[in-house]
Amino acid sequence: MTIATSQKLPFNWFAIIWIGGLHLIACLAFLPSNFSWSAVGVALFLHWITGGVGITLGWHRLVSHRSFEVPKWLEYFLVLCGTLSCQAGPLDWIGMHRVHHLHSDKITDPHSSLKGFWWSHVSWMLYDIPAKSEVPKFTKDIDTDPFYLFCQKYFIPIQFALGFLLYFLGGMPFVVWGIFVRMVVVFHCTWFVNSATHKFGYRSYNSDDLSRNCWWVALLTYGEGWHNNHHTFQYSARHGWNWWEIDLTWMTIRLFEILGLAKNVKLPSEERRQTLSAS
Repeated sequence: MTIATSQKLPFNWFAIIWIGGLHLIACLAFLPSNFSWSAVGVALFLHWITGGVGITLGWHRLVSHRSFEVPKWLEYFLVLCGTLSCQAGPLDWIGMHRVHHLHSDKITDPHSSLKGFWWSHVSWMLYDIPAKSEVPKFTKDIDTDPFYLFCQKYFIPIQFALGFLLYFLGGMPFVVWGIFVRMVVVFHCTWFVNSATHKFGYRSYNSDDLSRNCWWVALLTYGEGWHNNHHTFQYSARHGWNWWEIDLTWMTIRLFEILGLAKNVKLPSEERRQTLSAS
């Protein structure tokens, strides 16, 4: 069942111009003068740094769910990498994600899949939705931290600083691919976790929402596509449990643990997993 979205919600014109403008500028990559294989390589590297290390490892598993702990200097580095994704400031992103888990696939979920694929993928960001008012309540653990507040306030200027660095290193091709193409691709990879993994794939556990395990989203997002696993055990540092459920972020956390950089790594017990198994 799909529930129609309310047309009475006011538009968020900043988000509309921001998201639309980035997509238009990314089209400059089709100009031959803006193409080089080194620029593509920069985009792929920054996709991993911002989408994998920043969003998936830092903003999501470390801060949003506190599924493990790292030294504060490493936490700040991971948060900065997430800030470079330019998907809003960390307080807004983390707060909205926590709201999502509280209301997953209910009408009060900010990107509920009950409202359709495109709503959960992108449309929800184009309106001033009521859930935004809940963010302060869900970010009390980080809303006085000076570093988080700096990233929250200056996430766009930080992106400009990266753009100037890339221009110095490789001119316009590095900027077009390393900033605009990379940002748009990481946007959609993250959005697929909200949309595709609540529509496509299989369910290993009896979660109380519509979350599913989707292999191709997992490949694009360094393990985030094993979403039914995650929604069933949202505080687990590991998302991929079956041998084919490759979870590069979990491998990174394990490496941190071996190196003594991660501790208090949270995992569900085998008994708990068997109890909630859908088979």
